[in-house]
Amino acid sequence: MTRAAVIDQKAFTKISGYVDHAKQHAVVVQGGTCRGEKGWFIEPTLVETDDPGYRLLCEEIFGPVVTAHPYPDAKWREVLSIVDQTSPYALTGSVFARDRAAIREASTALRNAAGNFYINDKPTGATVGQQPFGGARASGTNDKAGSKMNLLRWVSARSIKETYNPPREFTYPFMGAE
Repeated sequence: MTRAAVIDQKAFTKISGYVDHAKQHAVVVQGGTCRGEKGWFIEPTLVETDDPGYRLLCEEIFGPVVTAHPYPDAKWREVLSIVDQTSPYALTGSVFARDRAAIREASTALRNAAGNFYINDKPTGATVGQQPFGGARASGTNDKAGSKMNLLRWVSARSIKETYNPPREFTYPFMGAE
């Protein structure tokens, strides 16, 4: 069994609570073992649900638990709308597709659903110092230390214009009679 250590007892209790919930209300496809006797270890867990509003799809878990909601291809647009509207959180998301039109559609439909949005890549591992990192909505402020974009949080743009030869007219040529 492969296990992933979590940071502390509080995290272990929270994440193992999600796993227990999945065992009662969804299908644990793989994993699901939580061991807290010596350290805090949670086996990487894959959960499947047919409910797009299921708790594990709507809350930020921050542990080795992934929840999947299979859907028919014909419901693609409906599912994009559900993903966009289901959760107050919007930290990270990704879409895997070969169809460029589907990628563009997902990118547009989910523009507010993930502060970090990945295409055909795992939804983890923002490159600190090179890529802005942060969530949207209740997940954060869209930028974190390490990114040049973070500097914009600490400045207020100001523009100053000084004219040494003030105009003597207030009109512009386009304001004249035709």
